[in-house]
Amino acid sequence: MIRYTLRELEVFAAIARLGSVSRAAEAVAMTQSAASQALAKLERALGQPLFDRCGRRLVLSAPGRQLWPRAQTLLDGAGQLQEALTSPAVSLRMGASTTIAGYLLPPLLAALRAAHPEARVQLLTGNTAEIIAAVVALELDFGLIEGACHHPDLEVSDWREDELIVIAPPGHPAAQGRARRALLAGAPWLLREPGSGTREEVERWLRAHVGAVRVDMELGNSEAIRRVVAAGLGLSCLSRHVVAEALAAGSVAQVRTDLPALSRPLRLIRHRDRAPTPGMQAFLALDGGG
Repeated sequence: MIRYTLRELEVFAAIARLGSVSRAAEAVAMTQSAASQALAKLERALGQPLFDRCGRRLVLSAPGRQLWPRAQTLLDGAGQLQEALTSPAVSLRMGASTTIAGYLLPPLLAALRAAHPEARVQLLTGNTAEIIAAVVALELDFGLIEGACHHPDLEVSDWREDELIVIAPPGHPAAQGRARRALLAGAPWLLREPGSGTREEVERWLRAHVGAVRVDMELGNSEAIRRVVAAGLGLSCLSRHVVAEALAAGSVAQVRTDLPALSRPLRLIRHRDRAPTPGMQAFLALDGGG
């Protein structure tokens, strides 16, 4: 016999996500007293506390951490059932690192809309660390990232391969012939911010094949880096997807070297305890993924 309700699970999940009863009550349109009662009733039904009370803060207990993704899966299923009965629209909440969001996703989202004209898509764009945190917190159905992910709660699979190339302003000595390591080591570099998957890959490659370099600027956007390189302020290493149009227009130049080529897998991440949603399945079916 089931001893709890979806409403109680909804309150629990909101508290887990927001960290307080008052904020959760507002999110689920209840009074604070009613939300507290719903949580207490759920804890009694399960026979164990779902949060540790640390002063005014509520921190998920071990049973609470186990319940949260499973409760969210039940809530997702209930929401999908309601949508299926009232609307055939596909619903998708996804996150993507900035390069993926800006350059790889647009044609895929267009294909999704063509196949599912009423599709509703929520897209969170951020760096790899931000997307990982959002998937761990169950705020997204899945994420597409450029960097590594070792979080124990997440399932990681390769999605696509991405080539990274060194670029320089037109006429820069590094763009003439093949650039030697000493020239690369002495040049000013423009890199993404810490936490960016591109930054992690580029730094690893530079340390292995060039050594220490001078990082003159850190920018939180690959498009901004491309423009700053075009303005003559230094070298960078970005996805070929980001610089393809600039290379064709001649506003930046590719730096040729004798160093090993740099490529990286782009990865799909999702919570281990959360079943793939119909929206995620629809996206991956169009993309050819699984």
